Amino acid sequence: MDLDAVRTFVAVVDGGRFQEAAAGLSITQQAVSKRIAALEKDLGVRLFTRGARGARLTIDGQAFLPHARDLLQSEERAAASVRPGSRALRIDVIGRRLAPAGLLRGFHRAYPETALDVVTLFDADAAIAAVRSGTIDASFRAVTLPARQLPDGIEAARVHDEPVQLLTGPAHEFAAARAVTPAQLAGHRIWMPGIVAGTEWAAYYDDLAAAFGLTIEVTGPDFGTEPLLDTIADSSVLATFVGDQTRLVWPADHDLRRIAVHDPTPVYPHSLIWRGDNTHPALATLRTYLGSLRSGRCDAETWVPKWAQ
Repeated sequence: MDLDAVRTFVAVVDGGRFQEAAAGLSITQQAVSKRIAALEKDLGVRLFTRGARGARLTIDGQAFLPHARDLLQSEERAAASVRPGSRALRIDVIGRRLAPAGLLRGFHRAYPETALDVVTLFDADAAIAAVRSGTIDASFRAVTLPARQLPDGIEAARVHDEPVQLLTGPAHEFAAARAVTPAQLAGHRIWMPGIVAGTEWAAYYDDLAAAFGLTIEVTGPDFGTEPLLDTIADSSVLATFVGDQTRLVWPADHDLRRIAVHDPTPVYPHSLIWRGDNTHPALATLRTYLGSLRSGRCDAETWVPKWAQ
């Protein structure tokens, strides 16, 4: 149904005359007549009778009027749902316990009026495809490709370097240490069953292991975070890596230890990925906010893979 014709019909009803509707719509009276005639032909009924006192609704016109108003209201709601600034900003984070989710929580505290829709996609390929198609507005990911190799129209900026920590149980050799170096971890078993081959986090930890001669084991099924923590708590030889902003909760009797890794500090390079032609005003606000938080560390004190440099 031609919504311009429906809008014209409602304007005639509200104005009482075709001439008044023409003035309100900034079109000619002839155009109003043509639109009403086309709508009547489409519906197969007469909507108005015209007389000296103006246009009067027929019985069919009276029956159609409330539905016509509903159609125009639906049109406005549909347009408002995608009007810049009206739709919630849809952001992908790699996990709701991880640093990007924390960055978004901070953004929401700083800009509580901004509506957010937070989703979790599996890996960077899925996230980039969703950004490209417009399914999401942006994604927090480690970008293993140089920026020049991203799809056309896709932009990325490194927004947060998250230090990696060692997590051990109370009986582990390093349980009492305040910090360890990557070199000290060589020869020790680091268990990370959640690493999935081909993902960006697998690429990061593969490069970390290669750079410092580490042994990162991915054997065994991944039953989730809680079983992993149970195993680490009971082991004197197994440890795991976690981001320093990863939110973890465990029973008090686990007595797990989060130990800093220094000299150098491995950092996980979180980037924001978005479409260059995305005009959502909240996206620009988010990018500005992340830029204000970006605190660089001295390159001599940190380590990132070559693809992140």
